[in-house]
Amino acid sequence: MNTGERGQRWWARAAIACAVAAVLVPVVSAGVMGAVSSFVAGAAGAVVTVAALYWFLTRIGVLRWIALAVAVLAPIVVVTLFIRANLLWVVLVAGALSLCAVGCARVALRESSADAGVPEYPVPPPQRPFLIMNPRSGGGKVAKFDLVRKAEELGAEVALLDGPEIIDVTALAQRAVADGADLLGVAGGDGTQALVAAVAVEHDVPFLVISAGTRNHFAMDLGLDRADPTRSLDALRDGVELRTDLGTINGRPFVNNASFGVYAEIVRSPAYRDDKTATVLALLPDLLTGHRGPKLVARIGPTAVTGPQAILVSNNPYGSGDLAGLSRRARLDRGVLGAVTLSVSNTREAVNLLRRTRLRGLSQATTVELIVDADTPEIPVGVDGESVLLRTPVRCTITPGALRVRVPRTRPGVKPATPTWDWARLWEKAYR
Repeated sequence: MNTGERGQRWWARAAIACAVAAVLVPVVSAGVMGAVSSFVAGAAGAVVTVAALYWFLTRIGVLRWIALAVAVLAPIVVVTLFIRANLLWVVLVAGALSLCAVGCARVALRESSADAGVPEYPVPPPQRPFLIMNPRSGGGKVAKFDLVRKAEELGAEVALLDGPEIIDVTALAQRAVADGADLLGVAGGDGTQALVAAVAVEHDVPFLVISAGTRNHFAMDLGLDRADPTRSLDALRDGVELRTDLGTINGRPFVNNASFGVYAEIVRSPAYRDDKTATVLALLPDLLTGHRGPKLVARIGPTAVTGPQAILVSNNPYGSGDLAGLSRRARLDRGVLGAVTLSVSNTREAVNLLRRTRLRGLSQATTVELIVDADTPEIPVGVDGESVLLRTPVRCTITPGALRVRVPRTRPGVKPATPTWDWARLWEKAYR
């Protein structure tokens, strides 16, 4: 057993010890009945809070604000009960031990550095790199970091998307390859990245991501420096190549994800850009209760999920702690789509989210193909943050290893994804 495995063994043992202590502290301090009462009170508070939040999102008028008041007051009432029973310190200690158990388990179950990350391949510098830059992306990062001048000093030809007319990014990239470009790159949002990436795949040329977008999710999962996009340009002189997957939705490429249902309907509303909060609160009641928007069916391999309010399809799955697709994917080369569905059409199903039932509530899966059908000929879809209308059925697939991504040899790297809690694996780590 090497040093890393011995360390994981002790982290696993610490996690188990903290978990056991978190259970024993209430029993020893308050007795069995007191511990059971504390658990029941805490669980009841959580159920009432979730139910009230669901009512806040799905009701209008006075009922909405009454529900919000209940959601705020329920945890306060539970804490007050614990204080009056002199059990608050017991709950706090048990909670701290539970957090300690979770932290230790994450360290124990984390993949080793040898198993993490997409393999790198050495490559020579490009001779005729062609970069497309959107000066408006990321609040003006192209100008802020002087990316045009720095790229041209490294021998790149740069095209700016700054004209008053709409520029066909795909045609621009196609012309660059026809003129002899041996690398295509983008400083812009993920939607633009995906369009140029598809051209790079078609012509089997390397693709460079410059982290000048607003969120830069794809750049983050490639391990690039999102704070300083100039460091992405280092790949032009000292780079390595990664082979990553590329998702497609009805033939349209995506590098991050495609979303269906509530989110896609909201962002398509003309009022969304002017007042996001008011638009969300106005549309959610009808969208969540099924009174507005198409009725969706998601076919994930052999499984059909009927009537979900939201579907997220990602180019490789997000970590189990980040089902909303707001953070990291540990790998981009697993050859599978991530599929998350949210089905909450009433208060009972909202409460079921606390225990995550398999098909109703929140579900997560991986697949090589996902088909979304609806009772309408077209549905809105958010593809890498851009709202589009697509004909149904919508077919999502993935092409493994299609994209040759050029990244700097030296870069921050990808943080390990949060591992899923698994008692069997934890016990095996601790006592194998």
